[in-house]
Amino acid sequence: MNIYRYPQESEWADLLRRPAKEASQLNSTVQAVLNDVRDRGDEAVLDYEQRFDHVHLTSLRVSQEEIDEAENHISEELKESIRHAHKNIERFHAEQKFEGKAIEVETGVTCWQKSIAIEKVGLYIPGGTAPLFSTVLMLATPAKIAGCSDIVLCTPPAKDGSINPAILFAAKVAGVHLIFKAGGVQAIGAMAYGTESVPKVYKIFGPGNQYVMCAKQHVSLHDVAIDMPAGPSEVAVLADAESNAAYVVSDLLSQAEHGVDSQVLLFTTCEQLISIVEKELEEQLSRLPRRDMAEQALNHSKIILLHDDEEMMRICNAYAPEHLIIHNSNYMELADRVVNAGSVFLGPLTPESAGDYASGTNHTLPTSGYAMAYNGVNLDSYMRKVTFQHITKEGLRHIGPTVVCMAEHEQLEAHANAMRLRMTSY
Repeated sequence: MNIYRYPQESEWADLLRRPAKEASQLNSTVQAVLNDVRDRGDEAVLDYEQRFDHVHLTSLRVSQEEIDEAENHISEELKESIRHAHKNIERFHAEQKFEGKAIEVETGVTCWQKSIAIEKVGLYIPGGTAPLFSTVLMLATPAKIAGCSDIVLCTPPAKDGSINPAILFAAKVAGVHLIFKAGGVQAIGAMAYGTESVPKVYKIFGPGNQYVMCAKQHVSLHDVAIDMPAGPSEVAVLADAESNAAYVVSDLLSQAEHGVDSQVLLFTTCEQLISIVEKELEEQLSRLPRRDMAEQALNHSKIILLHDDEEMMRICNAYAPEHLIIHNSNYMELADRVVNAGSVFLGPLTPESAGDYASGTNHTLPTSGYAMAYNGVNLDSYMRKVTFQHITKEGLRHIGPTVVCMAEHEQLEAHANAMRLRMTSY
């Protein structure tokens, strides 16, 4: 990891900048695939599955038999772990239900909100280097609690045309039955536009590689909503002289093994910790099956030494990490000073992996600094709040003159007339 000691605040912007990628070729490739899927539907998706996922499919829909059979191909231990995680995720998200309350803003004028589920949602579950069956639980569970009527799940198949059985089992536990064998840009296009097999949805959720993220942003311009803009996964770890270096390193590596473009930052106020962390990194790296991937991620990751807690929190909030892990001895005090972060993990016994799998919080989070303006997926992500208002005769007397006056001064006579007619009638 690259080490920076006591950088000036004027240097922070450059220091915290995420690695940039050339986007022009990416955009043209993604747009071409999306256009083709929109024009040719299933035929295009099947063609791209053969081209990109190297699999020949005759149909996209996963059968109920395949879903049921998946149970026989995973261990009882994993099945129980998936059920346990689902229970915690369900419990946490169920408590987020919105209870609207009618407010009489003045006599005879009553307003309220009603939370209504998005009817059709699409979930994208990556396959790639790691089949993210945990993401099925994270996305499908709140969708079911919200009451979304159609939940469509797309995930790339293996070369033999099968879907990872843990993904299918997690979908069954979460109550999802519309599952399709499609990955990458073609899957996003299928859910955004609809095909002969894949229903069109109103909002798309889920992580993915740069092509998937680019496709989601393209379709969000005109055709469908998305959960959030996102880039490669990232973590910021805070530590001081009393932090357990082995725990700190394990958290850094759990993020680095996600992919070569993952970004890992360690903010610390302790010079001595740096050398201990470097030594511990080598030791833990040597035991990782995904060592090569983690090492590449660490090449553009950073250790930044700061003067004190106040400076550390300011630079951390300026970075706005997807995941923030606070190992400092005063972690609860620092937690109160967090402004920009996707999800926060407090104390030495709370690794990021807890939130990734089973603590109950959602692991679909804003990256690339979007935590300054976006939150992670939650129950509200699957809902819309519709406002209602009702005015009585007495309410007309109170509010009518104000509405007429304001409309006249904005030179919107039809607006004024709509209220004036009612006032005259009563």
